[in-house]
Amino acid sequence: MSYLVGIDIGGTFTDCAIVDRAGKLLTTKVPSTPQDFSRGMMDALATGARELDLTLEDFCRDIAFLSHGTTVGTNTIIQKRGAKVGLITTRGHEDAIHIMRGSRGYGGRDIRKVVHFPETAKPAPIVPKRLIRGVSERVDCFGEVVAPLNEAEAEQAIRELLAEGVQAIAVCFLWSFRNARHELRVQEMVRRIAPELFVTCSVDIAPKWGEYERVTATALNAYLGPVMSGYLGRLDETLTGLGYRHGLQIAQCGGGTVPVERAGEAPLLTLDSGPVAGVTASLFLGAAMGEKNIITTDMGGTSFDVSIVHGGKPAFAFTSNTDQYEYFLPKVDIQAIGAGGGSLARADAEKRTLTVGPESAGAFPGPVCYGRGGTVPTVTDAELVLGYLDPDNFAGGRMKLDRDAAFAAIEKLGRTIGMGAVECAAGICRIVELNMADIIRKVTVEKGFDPREFVLFAFGGAGPAHAGVFAAELGVKKVIVPQRKAASTWCAFGAAAADVLHIFEHSEILATPVPAARVNAALEAIEQRARELMSGEGIAASRQRFEFSLDVRHKGQINEVEVPMPWTRLRADYEPRLRRLFVERYEQLYGKGSALPGAQLEIVVCRLRARALTPRPKLSRARRATRAVPKSARLKPRMIWWKRLQRTPVYDGARLAVGNVLRGPAIVETADTTVVVHPGTTLRVDVLGNFEITFK
Repeated sequence: MSYLVGIDIGGTFTDCAIVDRAGKLLTTKVPSTPQDFSRGMMDALATGARELDLTLEDFCRDIAFLSHGTTVGTNTIIQKRGAKVGLITTRGHEDAIHIMRGSRGYGGRDIRKVVHFPETAKPAPIVPKRLIRGVSERVDCFGEVVAPLNEAEAEQAIRELLAEGVQAIAVCFLWSFRNARHELRVQEMVRRIAPELFVTCSVDIAPKWGEYERVTATALNAYLGPVMSGYLGRLDETLTGLGYRHGLQIAQCGGGTVPVERAGEAPLLTLDSGPVAGVTASLFLGAAMGEKNIITTDMGGTSFDVSIVHGGKPAFAFTSNTDQYEYFLPKVDIQAIGAGGGSLARADAEKRTLTVGPESAGAFPGPVCYGRGGTVPTVTDAELVLGYLDPDNFAGGRMKLDRDAAFAAIEKLGRTIGMGAVECAAGICRIVELNMADIIRKVTVEKGFDPREFVLFAFGGAGPAHAGVFAAELGVKKVIVPQRKAASTWCAFGAAAADVLHIFEHSEILATPVPAARVNAALEAIEQRARELMSGEGIAASRQRFEFSLDVRHKGQINEVEVPMPWTRLRADYEPRLRRLFVERYEQLYGKGSALPGAQLEIVVCRLRARALTPRPKLSRARRATRAVPKSARLKPRMIWWKRLQRTPVYDGARLAVGNVLRGPAIVETADTTVVVHPGTTLRVDVLGNFEITFK
């Protein structure tokens, strides 16, 4: 068993990262196949096998760990191609999913839509009202059964939904997370009546209070279930037939992977798993570099995804939003805006303003310079006009760009607001870079973090071209373009470097002073669940690692703060230290003096992140370094706009040696990305093979 393999399927390309036993990294990139994404994945594996001079069967037999990040679930929701879902809930509460919250899912995202409700619209319902059935049952907030489940009503509801042709059933009862008996009984009944039907319970997806968010999570999971379970099942069967025998792992939004069987049961976990894998890769590399504070930035063709790592831990969020629907799901906190290489630039002649994004040209027709019929200029067109990109050597020479067409389109755009082509192109890049700086401030400054205390990792196909500007705007210490050519496939590398991860939660309001034994009983219960699950997955106890945390708030408030536990169980005198940790984090988020140090607190969630250690890639450190740039690394200089046209040196990034130092302005090209070294900055190749950009 020699290889660790990570695969990330995007809307345009499928990336594959292969690490051998010696730590050598091989990356491949093939077109995605939206009609059947599994074909694109197998194409990526086959390409990797050819480059290793192996048959696909021999390669699969020699893989020690295979992890897969996918956008299939995300695309299913965006394209409205999920299953026909029926919902069974507590009688009298059938409309919660349609009532939603007061902001209709717009809270904090677009203030104009939050304030002006007449301009908003509710999304298409996940479950139409005709497919919702209420049944008589009731559990109270203490978990006591107030009204037993009416099984005759439940069976009638199941049969009525089956007659309507549903492909999946979601079950969500009031306070079921305090006592799951009724939900699990209905699940048993569905499996008896319709064994092949996909059924999901809220206690398996979102065991927390918040009726609307919980029912939304359950309905979304059912909406994705038949699509994802079928896709993953076919893929797993294909890989097993080729000789892979160690269990396919699927990247999940919590920052690790889950076995393919769990991903089939809980496909909601796969949403945003691709960008999260980039954070996982950055955690791994940051640990090797000794960097504990990292801003991760992933700029592709459509979006710009940002997250942070502080103190060696990723930032987490516990409420997500998809298509205006809010739902509970613990996940790595990723913030995204529509700012990528394909983002469209438009001008308003009357206001004499220029805007970039959030709409994207996508892969088809793509930027004007692709020659596929695009007419609206994009960020990529602007990069080409400024000279950042080589029109004859784009994407490693696999594609040629039409600079004249890009120039003409941007010239036409600039003319409407009195700008020349080059000036307009520079404006497009500047606008998108400042938009990216703004979203980074939201995950740093607005969360109580100083970006000057962080290094910034820039990856994705387009990220390294712009990182020098938005990083300087924020005042970060330095920029890292990870592992040279691997920067454009960094999320695939993250999938290969991830541990297996399961997250367990126990929700109960416990007001201080609360005996340590009561909290410890809840911690013991979720740890026991974790051990049983991981044992069932064949994970030895020696590979299991447990991290506990508590969500704490002031009594009477709703703002909860996650506090990592410094112990595996609470000690009898735990409260003073827990209070200090809570106040420290609360004031970091909301401002100094915002906490009430002597106020009564409430512990509202006990959480366990259960990890299983997996084989890890090795990063080799160079033993020798030189400042002498190899002649083979020097490419033909070209004229590039840096406030004026200037003849600029260009380098082949793959041929630069460890220790090489380049002073800007300069351009460094790799097979799938371009690093722009602006005037006043310096690029160095570090001992791990990363490009490190520093500022004067």
